[in-house]
Amino acid sequence: MNMPLPHAPLQRLDEQLQAANTLTPHIRVAPQSAHIGALISGVVLERPLSAAEVHTVRSALLRWKVVFFRDQHLTHEQHLAFSRQFGELTLGHPVFGHVDGHPELYSIAKHRKANRHSGQAEQRPWTGWHADVTAAHNPPAASILRGVTIPPYGGDTQWTNLAAAYNALSAPLQAFLQTLRGEHRFSAPQGATASAEYLELVRNNTLVSEHPLITVHPETGEKVLYISPGFLKTVSGLNTRESRVLLEFLWEHAVSSEFTVRFKWEPGSLAFWDNRATAHVAPQDIFALEFDRQLYRSTLVGKIPVGADGRESTAVQGDPVLAAHGAAY
Repeated sequence: MNMPLPHAPLQRLDEQLQAANTLTPHIRVAPQSAHIGALISGVVLERPLSAAEVHTVRSALLRWKVVFFRDQHLTHEQHLAFSRQFGELTLGHPVFGHVDGHPELYSIAKHRKANRHSGQAEQRPWTGWHADVTAAHNPPAASILRGVTIPPYGGDTQWTNLAAAYNALSAPLQAFLQTLRGEHRFSAPQGATASAEYLELVRNNTLVSEHPLITVHPETGEKVLYISPGFLKTVSGLNTRESRVLLEFLWEHAVSSEFTVRFKWEPGSLAFWDNRATAHVAPQDIFALEFDRQLYRSTLVGKIPVGADGRESTAVQGDPVLAAHGAAY
C-alpha cells in the first residue's frame, strides 16, 4: 500500500478551495505568505452569507489557517451573527469573562484582566505565543477577532501554521513526538508575578488538560504540532530537563518566520483563525504607545483533540468549554 505524500492534504485543500470559488466568483482569496494567511474580499459580513459563501470562507480558512477581512464595520450583534454561521459559540472567555450584555464576546482591550501581571516576563522567541484556551479539555475550534479602536501604528498580530511546522520536522522526530503528550494549564507568564485579581480568576476557573503533542486535524486530516507555548508546561513522562529542552526546541521551531504571517490592523478589520492548527502572539509594542487599542473576539466550540495514535486528550481539572447557551457536551 502506498503511503500518502506529506503534501497530499494541501493539494486536496487547494482543490476544495478552487471548487468552492467556482460557485462564488465574486469572492477573492489572496494568500499573504507561503504557508499561512489569506485576505478575503468581495463579501459583505454585515448580512447573512449564502451557503456557497460560507463554504468558500470555510474552505479558505482550512487551507490558509487564518483569513482576514477589511472594511467590515460590524456591530456586536453582526459580529456574533457572522460567527454563528460557522458553529456554536462559547462564552467570551472561560476564565476572564465576557462583554456585558453579550456573553459570547470577549473584550481584547489594551489593559484587560489577562494582562494584569507585574514584573518582567521572560523574553524568549516564543514568549506570548499561544493557541486559545488549550488548557481546556476541548479548546476552541476557531476564533474571530474584530478591530474597533486601532492605533495609527504598531499593534500587529502574528500567526504561525503548526501543521507546516510539523511537516518541516524530520521523520524520526515526527515519529517520536507522536508518542508524547503534554500538560496544558493557565498560569502567569514565566518570570512575571500575577496580580491578586488574575490569581483569583485562575484559581476559581482552573483548567488543566493533557493533550497529544501531535494531533490530527478533525477536518483536514493534517498532523499538527500541538504545542501552545503559553499553556504547555511539561511533556508527560520526561524528566524536567528532557521536557524543557524538547519544548524549547519545538517552540522555537514552531514560531520560525517561514511559518508565520503578520497582520496590520485597521478599524473594521477581522481575523478568523483555525485554533486547531495555529498559534498566535498579541503585540507588546502597544504598551509603549499612548494610543488605545480595542478589539472583540468570539470563539467557536471545539472538539476534544485526538492524537496521531488515535488517543483523545485527557481532562485533568476543569469543565469543557461549552456553547454559551449551555448545550450538553
